[in-house]
Amino acid sequence: MSSSNKVTVILGSQWGDEGKGKLSDILANKADICARCQGGDNAGHTIIANGKKFAVHILPSGIVSPNCIAVICNGVVLNIESLFKELGEIEAQGLDYTNRIFVSDRCQVVFNLHQLADGFNEQELGRGSIGTTKRGIGPAYSTKSLRTGIRVHELYSEPLFSERFRALVATMKKRYGDFDYDTEGELARYKALAEKMRPMVIDTVEYINNEINAGKNVLVEGANAHMLDIDFGTYPYVTSSNTGVGGALTGIGIPPAKVGNVIGVVKAYTTRVGGGPFPTEQLNDDGKLLQSEGAEFGVTTGRPRRCGWLDLVVVKYSTMVNGYTSINLTKLDVLDVMDEIKVATSYSINGKEVTSFPADLNSLNSATVNYTTFKGWKSKIANCTSFDQLPEACQAYVRFIEDFLGVPVEWIGTGAGRTDMIHIKK
Repeated sequence: MSSSNKVTVILGSQWGDEGKGKLSDILANKADICARCQGGDNAGHTIIANGKKFAVHILPSGIVSPNCIAVICNGVVLNIESLFKELGEIEAQGLDYTNRIFVSDRCQVVFNLHQLADGFNEQELGRGSIGTTKRGIGPAYSTKSLRTGIRVHELYSEPLFSERFRALVATMKKRYGDFDYDTEGELARYKALAEKMRPMVIDTVEYINNEINAGKNVLVEGANAHMLDIDFGTYPYVTSSNTGVGGALTGIGIPPAKVGNVIGVVKAYTTRVGGGPFPTEQLNDDGKLLQSEGAEFGVTTGRPRRCGWLDLVVVKYSTMVNGYTSINLTKLDVLDVMDEIKVATSYSINGKEVTSFPADLNSLNSATVNYTTFKGWKSKIANCTSFDQLPEACQAYVRFIEDFLGVPVEWIGTGAGRTDMIHIKK
């Protein structure tokens, strides 16, 4: 037993879609366990391995690695139907997941009832809508906080499950009106899904802590990203969970002392999906070029992503909160085509320079973004396998980011494939 064994946590540092799945996939090849700590099937990871493209939402990225056990932990809100849909898709692509997927008995269940509520909420907000994926994630976390939600272990307790499910339907109808809903039919459907899932359900808190203490290599995969954190993100244009290192602790049930490396994934430019502020957004040809070159369309929704220059105000704020030990800079190759590249280093709000991201989003409406401009390298970096092989202008861009954040860049993404990654050993 090794009491000093530490887990590695991978987190998104911006507004999501940074490419966390790729690094998770690479590190999961050497991990015994890959665990999801929060979010639900609103998250989307694209993994390209062995010439195949895998798109996962609720499943941890480690499911693609044949020797890695994938664990959905207590902080995740679980859509059981989506779980089996994804498992069927990866099985059809030749992946065997037998005895490699476990689900926490403490997970909150996302019912289609929650998805209906998500749609109702967005309709009520109208033009002020948040732009959710309508996967029922927010309403599921809401019922969790209201203590009216249903956890996985309750699916196997009758008549408790039936009573609580009917009560949840009644509460929703009081809130949104008497909408059509086949309560008894849905009860029967979820009971069947629960039985199908029963072999996967375990006490993941005990399991993961025991495995860490036994010296196993555990990788924790965060969903969404720092600027979507319900406390630290661009509230209310956020997700419904804590997406940072704190969410990893509570979403799995491990103490802070068991966390080792915290890797922040930083896209070499910035994107976001849905509503909310985006100071460096480029509603021009540069933004269109980033979108097309980066194939910036949502894995979960298919929506085009808003694109802009790298915002180091955002990433430094994210670094301050999460304490990244190293950075994975992704999609650097997308900038190959740019004549010049800009990086935001501060904002000017009401005549004052601001170096941290403000809580008051209204203040951003009048903000001026202060940029540092770099000359583009105008050459392909896809075949570069070491930092020294990168063009000098590209190296300067990476070093500037590293120096500004005070955190080493350890990984650099140079393409879409699993092998298109430079590892700089520190």
